[in-house]
Amino acid sequence: MSDIILYHGSKELVPVPEIRISRYNKDFYFGFYCTRYAEQARRWATRFTGNGVVNEYRYTENEMLRVLRFASMTDAWLDFIVDCRLGKAHDYDVVEGPMADDTIFNYVQNFADGKISRAAFWELAKFKHPTHQISFHTARSLTALTFLKGYEVNDEI
Repeated sequence: MSDIILYHGSKELVPVPEIRISRYNKDFYFGFYCTRYAEQARRWATRFTGNGVVNEYRYTENEMLRVLRFASMTDAWLDFIVDCRLGKAHDYDVVEGPMADDTIFNYVQNFADGKISRAAFWELAKFKHPTHQISFHTARSLTALTFLKGYEVNDEI
């Protein structure tokens, strides 16, 4: 087992992660979302007001947790995201894989609504840069995270 550094972008310091139910279903359903990429977390933290906090955690993998990993955008990944976005819950503790960013999300929504075919989705999606997300869906999974630090960020270059 290895430890991995993960980042969570927020408007505030989050020393104790929690799962929040929001109005909108997310890629992997409701959960606490992190990424391996500090820059991606900075974008998440600054997306609404231009200022935010990047929180850093040590993730210690736990073989007792039920984990689903998508190494890349695949048909299985797309189907899982469509189900989650439509409100279908799952029983995984942790889900990891590419993120449907704003542009990809529009393609996912168009596919889910039957406006584009699966082939058209993949044609549109193939030019997008890689992203990463790992989401924690149970209280048990959150115990695998140890808060290390948080730091303020802004969207100025």
